[in-house]
Amino acid sequence: MALIGATEAASRLGVKKETLYAYVSRGVLERHHAPDGRASLFDRRAVEALARRGRPRQSSRDTSISLLIQTRLTSIADDVVSFRGRDARTLARTATFEEVAELLWTGSLPTTGEPWPTVPATPGHVSTLALATMTPAQRIRLAVATGAATDTRADDLSAMGVAATGRRMIGTVIDTLPVVGDARVPRLELGDRSLRSTVAGRLWTRLSPRRPKPGMIGVLNAALVLMADHELAASTLAARVAATTRANPYGVVAAGLGALSGPLHGGVTPLVLAMLRDAEVVGAERAVTNAQARNRLLPGFGHKVYVERDPRAETILSLLRTTYGHSRALAIVDDVGAVCTRRSGRFANVDLALAAVAYAGDLLPGAEEVVFCVARIAGWLAHALEEYSEPPLRFRPRASYIGQRP
Repeated sequence: MALIGATEAASRLGVKKETLYAYVSRGVLERHHAPDGRASLFDRRAVEALARRGRPRQSSRDTSISLLIQTRLTSIADDVVSFRGRDARTLARTATFEEVAELLWTGSLPTTGEPWPTVPATPGHVSTLALATMTPAQRIRLAVATGAATDTRADDLSAMGVAATGRRMIGTVIDTLPVVGDARVPRLELGDRSLRSTVAGRLWTRLSPRRPKPGMIGVLNAALVLMADHELAASTLAARVAATTRANPYGVVAAGLGALSGPLHGGVTPLVLAMLRDAEVVGAERAVTNAQARNRLLPGFGHKVYVERDPRAETILSLLRTTYGHSRALAIVDDVGAVCTRRSGRFANVDLALAAVAYAGDLLPGAEEVVFCVARIAGWLAHALEEYSEPPLRFRPRASYIGQRP
């Protein structure tokens, strides 16, 4: 079997490398490892056959659908995530979540700005008891629904209008969550900047009753930045479909939250947390075995989009180690990670990283889902802005009827 490298294979197919790897994830092409264990190789004859056949729209192994949508927002190539051409790993260490949201919405990265608005939005018709029994994710959905009903500027679909709605919406979501400890908002230290009232700082008061360790707000901010967008994940596609009907920003975010509520998208982190807590009692080897038996997978490891690593996970875990050093919590994370990688050959993904943040930081249950939701609102609205500039109702696939004939 004659093998060729990824660059040559992509060139022969006339696609970018990320598309080549998407073919791998959908079972269209088989990837082989070079002797060094890192480079990807492909069977020349299989590549030539695929090139003659044309770009596949559907996997030969499953029923996944290939849909190509042009975007100027996020690029995922060679295991690097970039927002509008800027490496997301660098942004996570140097920019606030608010600045990255503005970058996604407007195309420009601001260096200074006023804190986003504080908008308390507890609906009067919801009882205190009902609110007390809601999960954080349920409170977020309630805040978005309330905003849709009460925000008189919600239907402004201009670029400036959507950005303004995004700031109000994220502020509303945060302030709908109850303060669980010290109400003083901790500062975010970024380089030589000491920033007050950031989204990361405000969110901390809702996720932990404790004052944060030095650097922890930076970790939380980095997680928000890195989770802000991830190309066309399922929830983002749902948001774009809503936007093509000209749903307003609240409708777009509601569509995204609906898709995110499924256990297969955004719902893996609790499984990772359960595995980490189990490891406290029975050790990493037994905990991983239990997780495999319980879930039929190793939660927090591997990713369809990435080949060798998830750069988001690497960045978050690196910052977390700087903050927590050689803590017992991180030792357990590392032990579990080593066992999972040895058994599966897969790398840690962002679900493991978010679980590690919640585990090491001893955050409240559901905190990781809150981080995911708050961050991704920024990305969903950025995709909505792109979709608003396209012809409306452009997502109209046809069905292939396979049922009983009349």
